[in-house]
Parts: sequence; C-alpha cells; structure tokens
Amino acid sequence: MSKAWGLISFILFCLGVVLAVVGGLALPENALVGVLLAIFGLIIGIIYVAVVKDSQEINTLLLATIALLAMAAAFAPITFLGVGKIAASILVYFAALMSPVALLAAIKALLRVGFGSRIKM
Repeated sequence: MSKAWGLISFILFCLGVVLAVVGGLALPENALVGVLLAIFGLIIGIIYVAVVKDSQEINTLLLATIALLAMAAAFAPITFLGVGKIAASILVYFAALMSPVALLAAIKALLRVGFGSRIKM
C-alpha cells in the first residue's frame, strides 16, 4: 500500500513540475495554474505526512523548500532577454506546488517535537 501511495505522489509531483514549467513559460501569473499546483501540493503533502516515518527526510524537505523560496526571489533582477521573469515565474509556480507539502511536513515535525514519543506519526 505504501508503494502505491508513493507512486501516486511521484506522478502528481512530475505532473506538477511539468505544469509549473509550461505555466511559467506560456501562462505566467495565471491564478488557475497556481490553484491547481497548490491542490497537487496539498495531495502530495497529505500522502507524504501519512507515509513518511523518517524525520531526517522531513528536515531535508523543509530545508530544500526554504532554498527554493529564496531562489525564486534571486532570479527577478535578471533582465537579459526576460530570462529572470521567466525563471521567476517557473519558480513561483514550483513554490506553489511545494509550499503545501512543506507546510504539512512542518506541522508534522512540530507535533513530533512537541509530543515526542507520546504520539504516533
């Protein structure tokens, strides 16, 4: 059962990455693309929180999400051929995909720290 959920999560992630790239190139600042990516991220996050038991993976995910959000702002000043705007748009869409995953992982990590071994996650 765990492998099936992992496969569903991976497929949604791949679809989300493709949608973020295509949306960033063809439909920048489109609310529908952002909402769809956030829904994908919420589903991926629920699966991630329910399936992943290793706290080291949660720490890695949270650190990678922080780096992603910082990187999205770094591309904006690049004005050569509009590369910065395109890259920033793709990264903002990717952040819309990953932010719900990170939020749910952070909640799980905080509950694990707060309750320790008294709660099974």
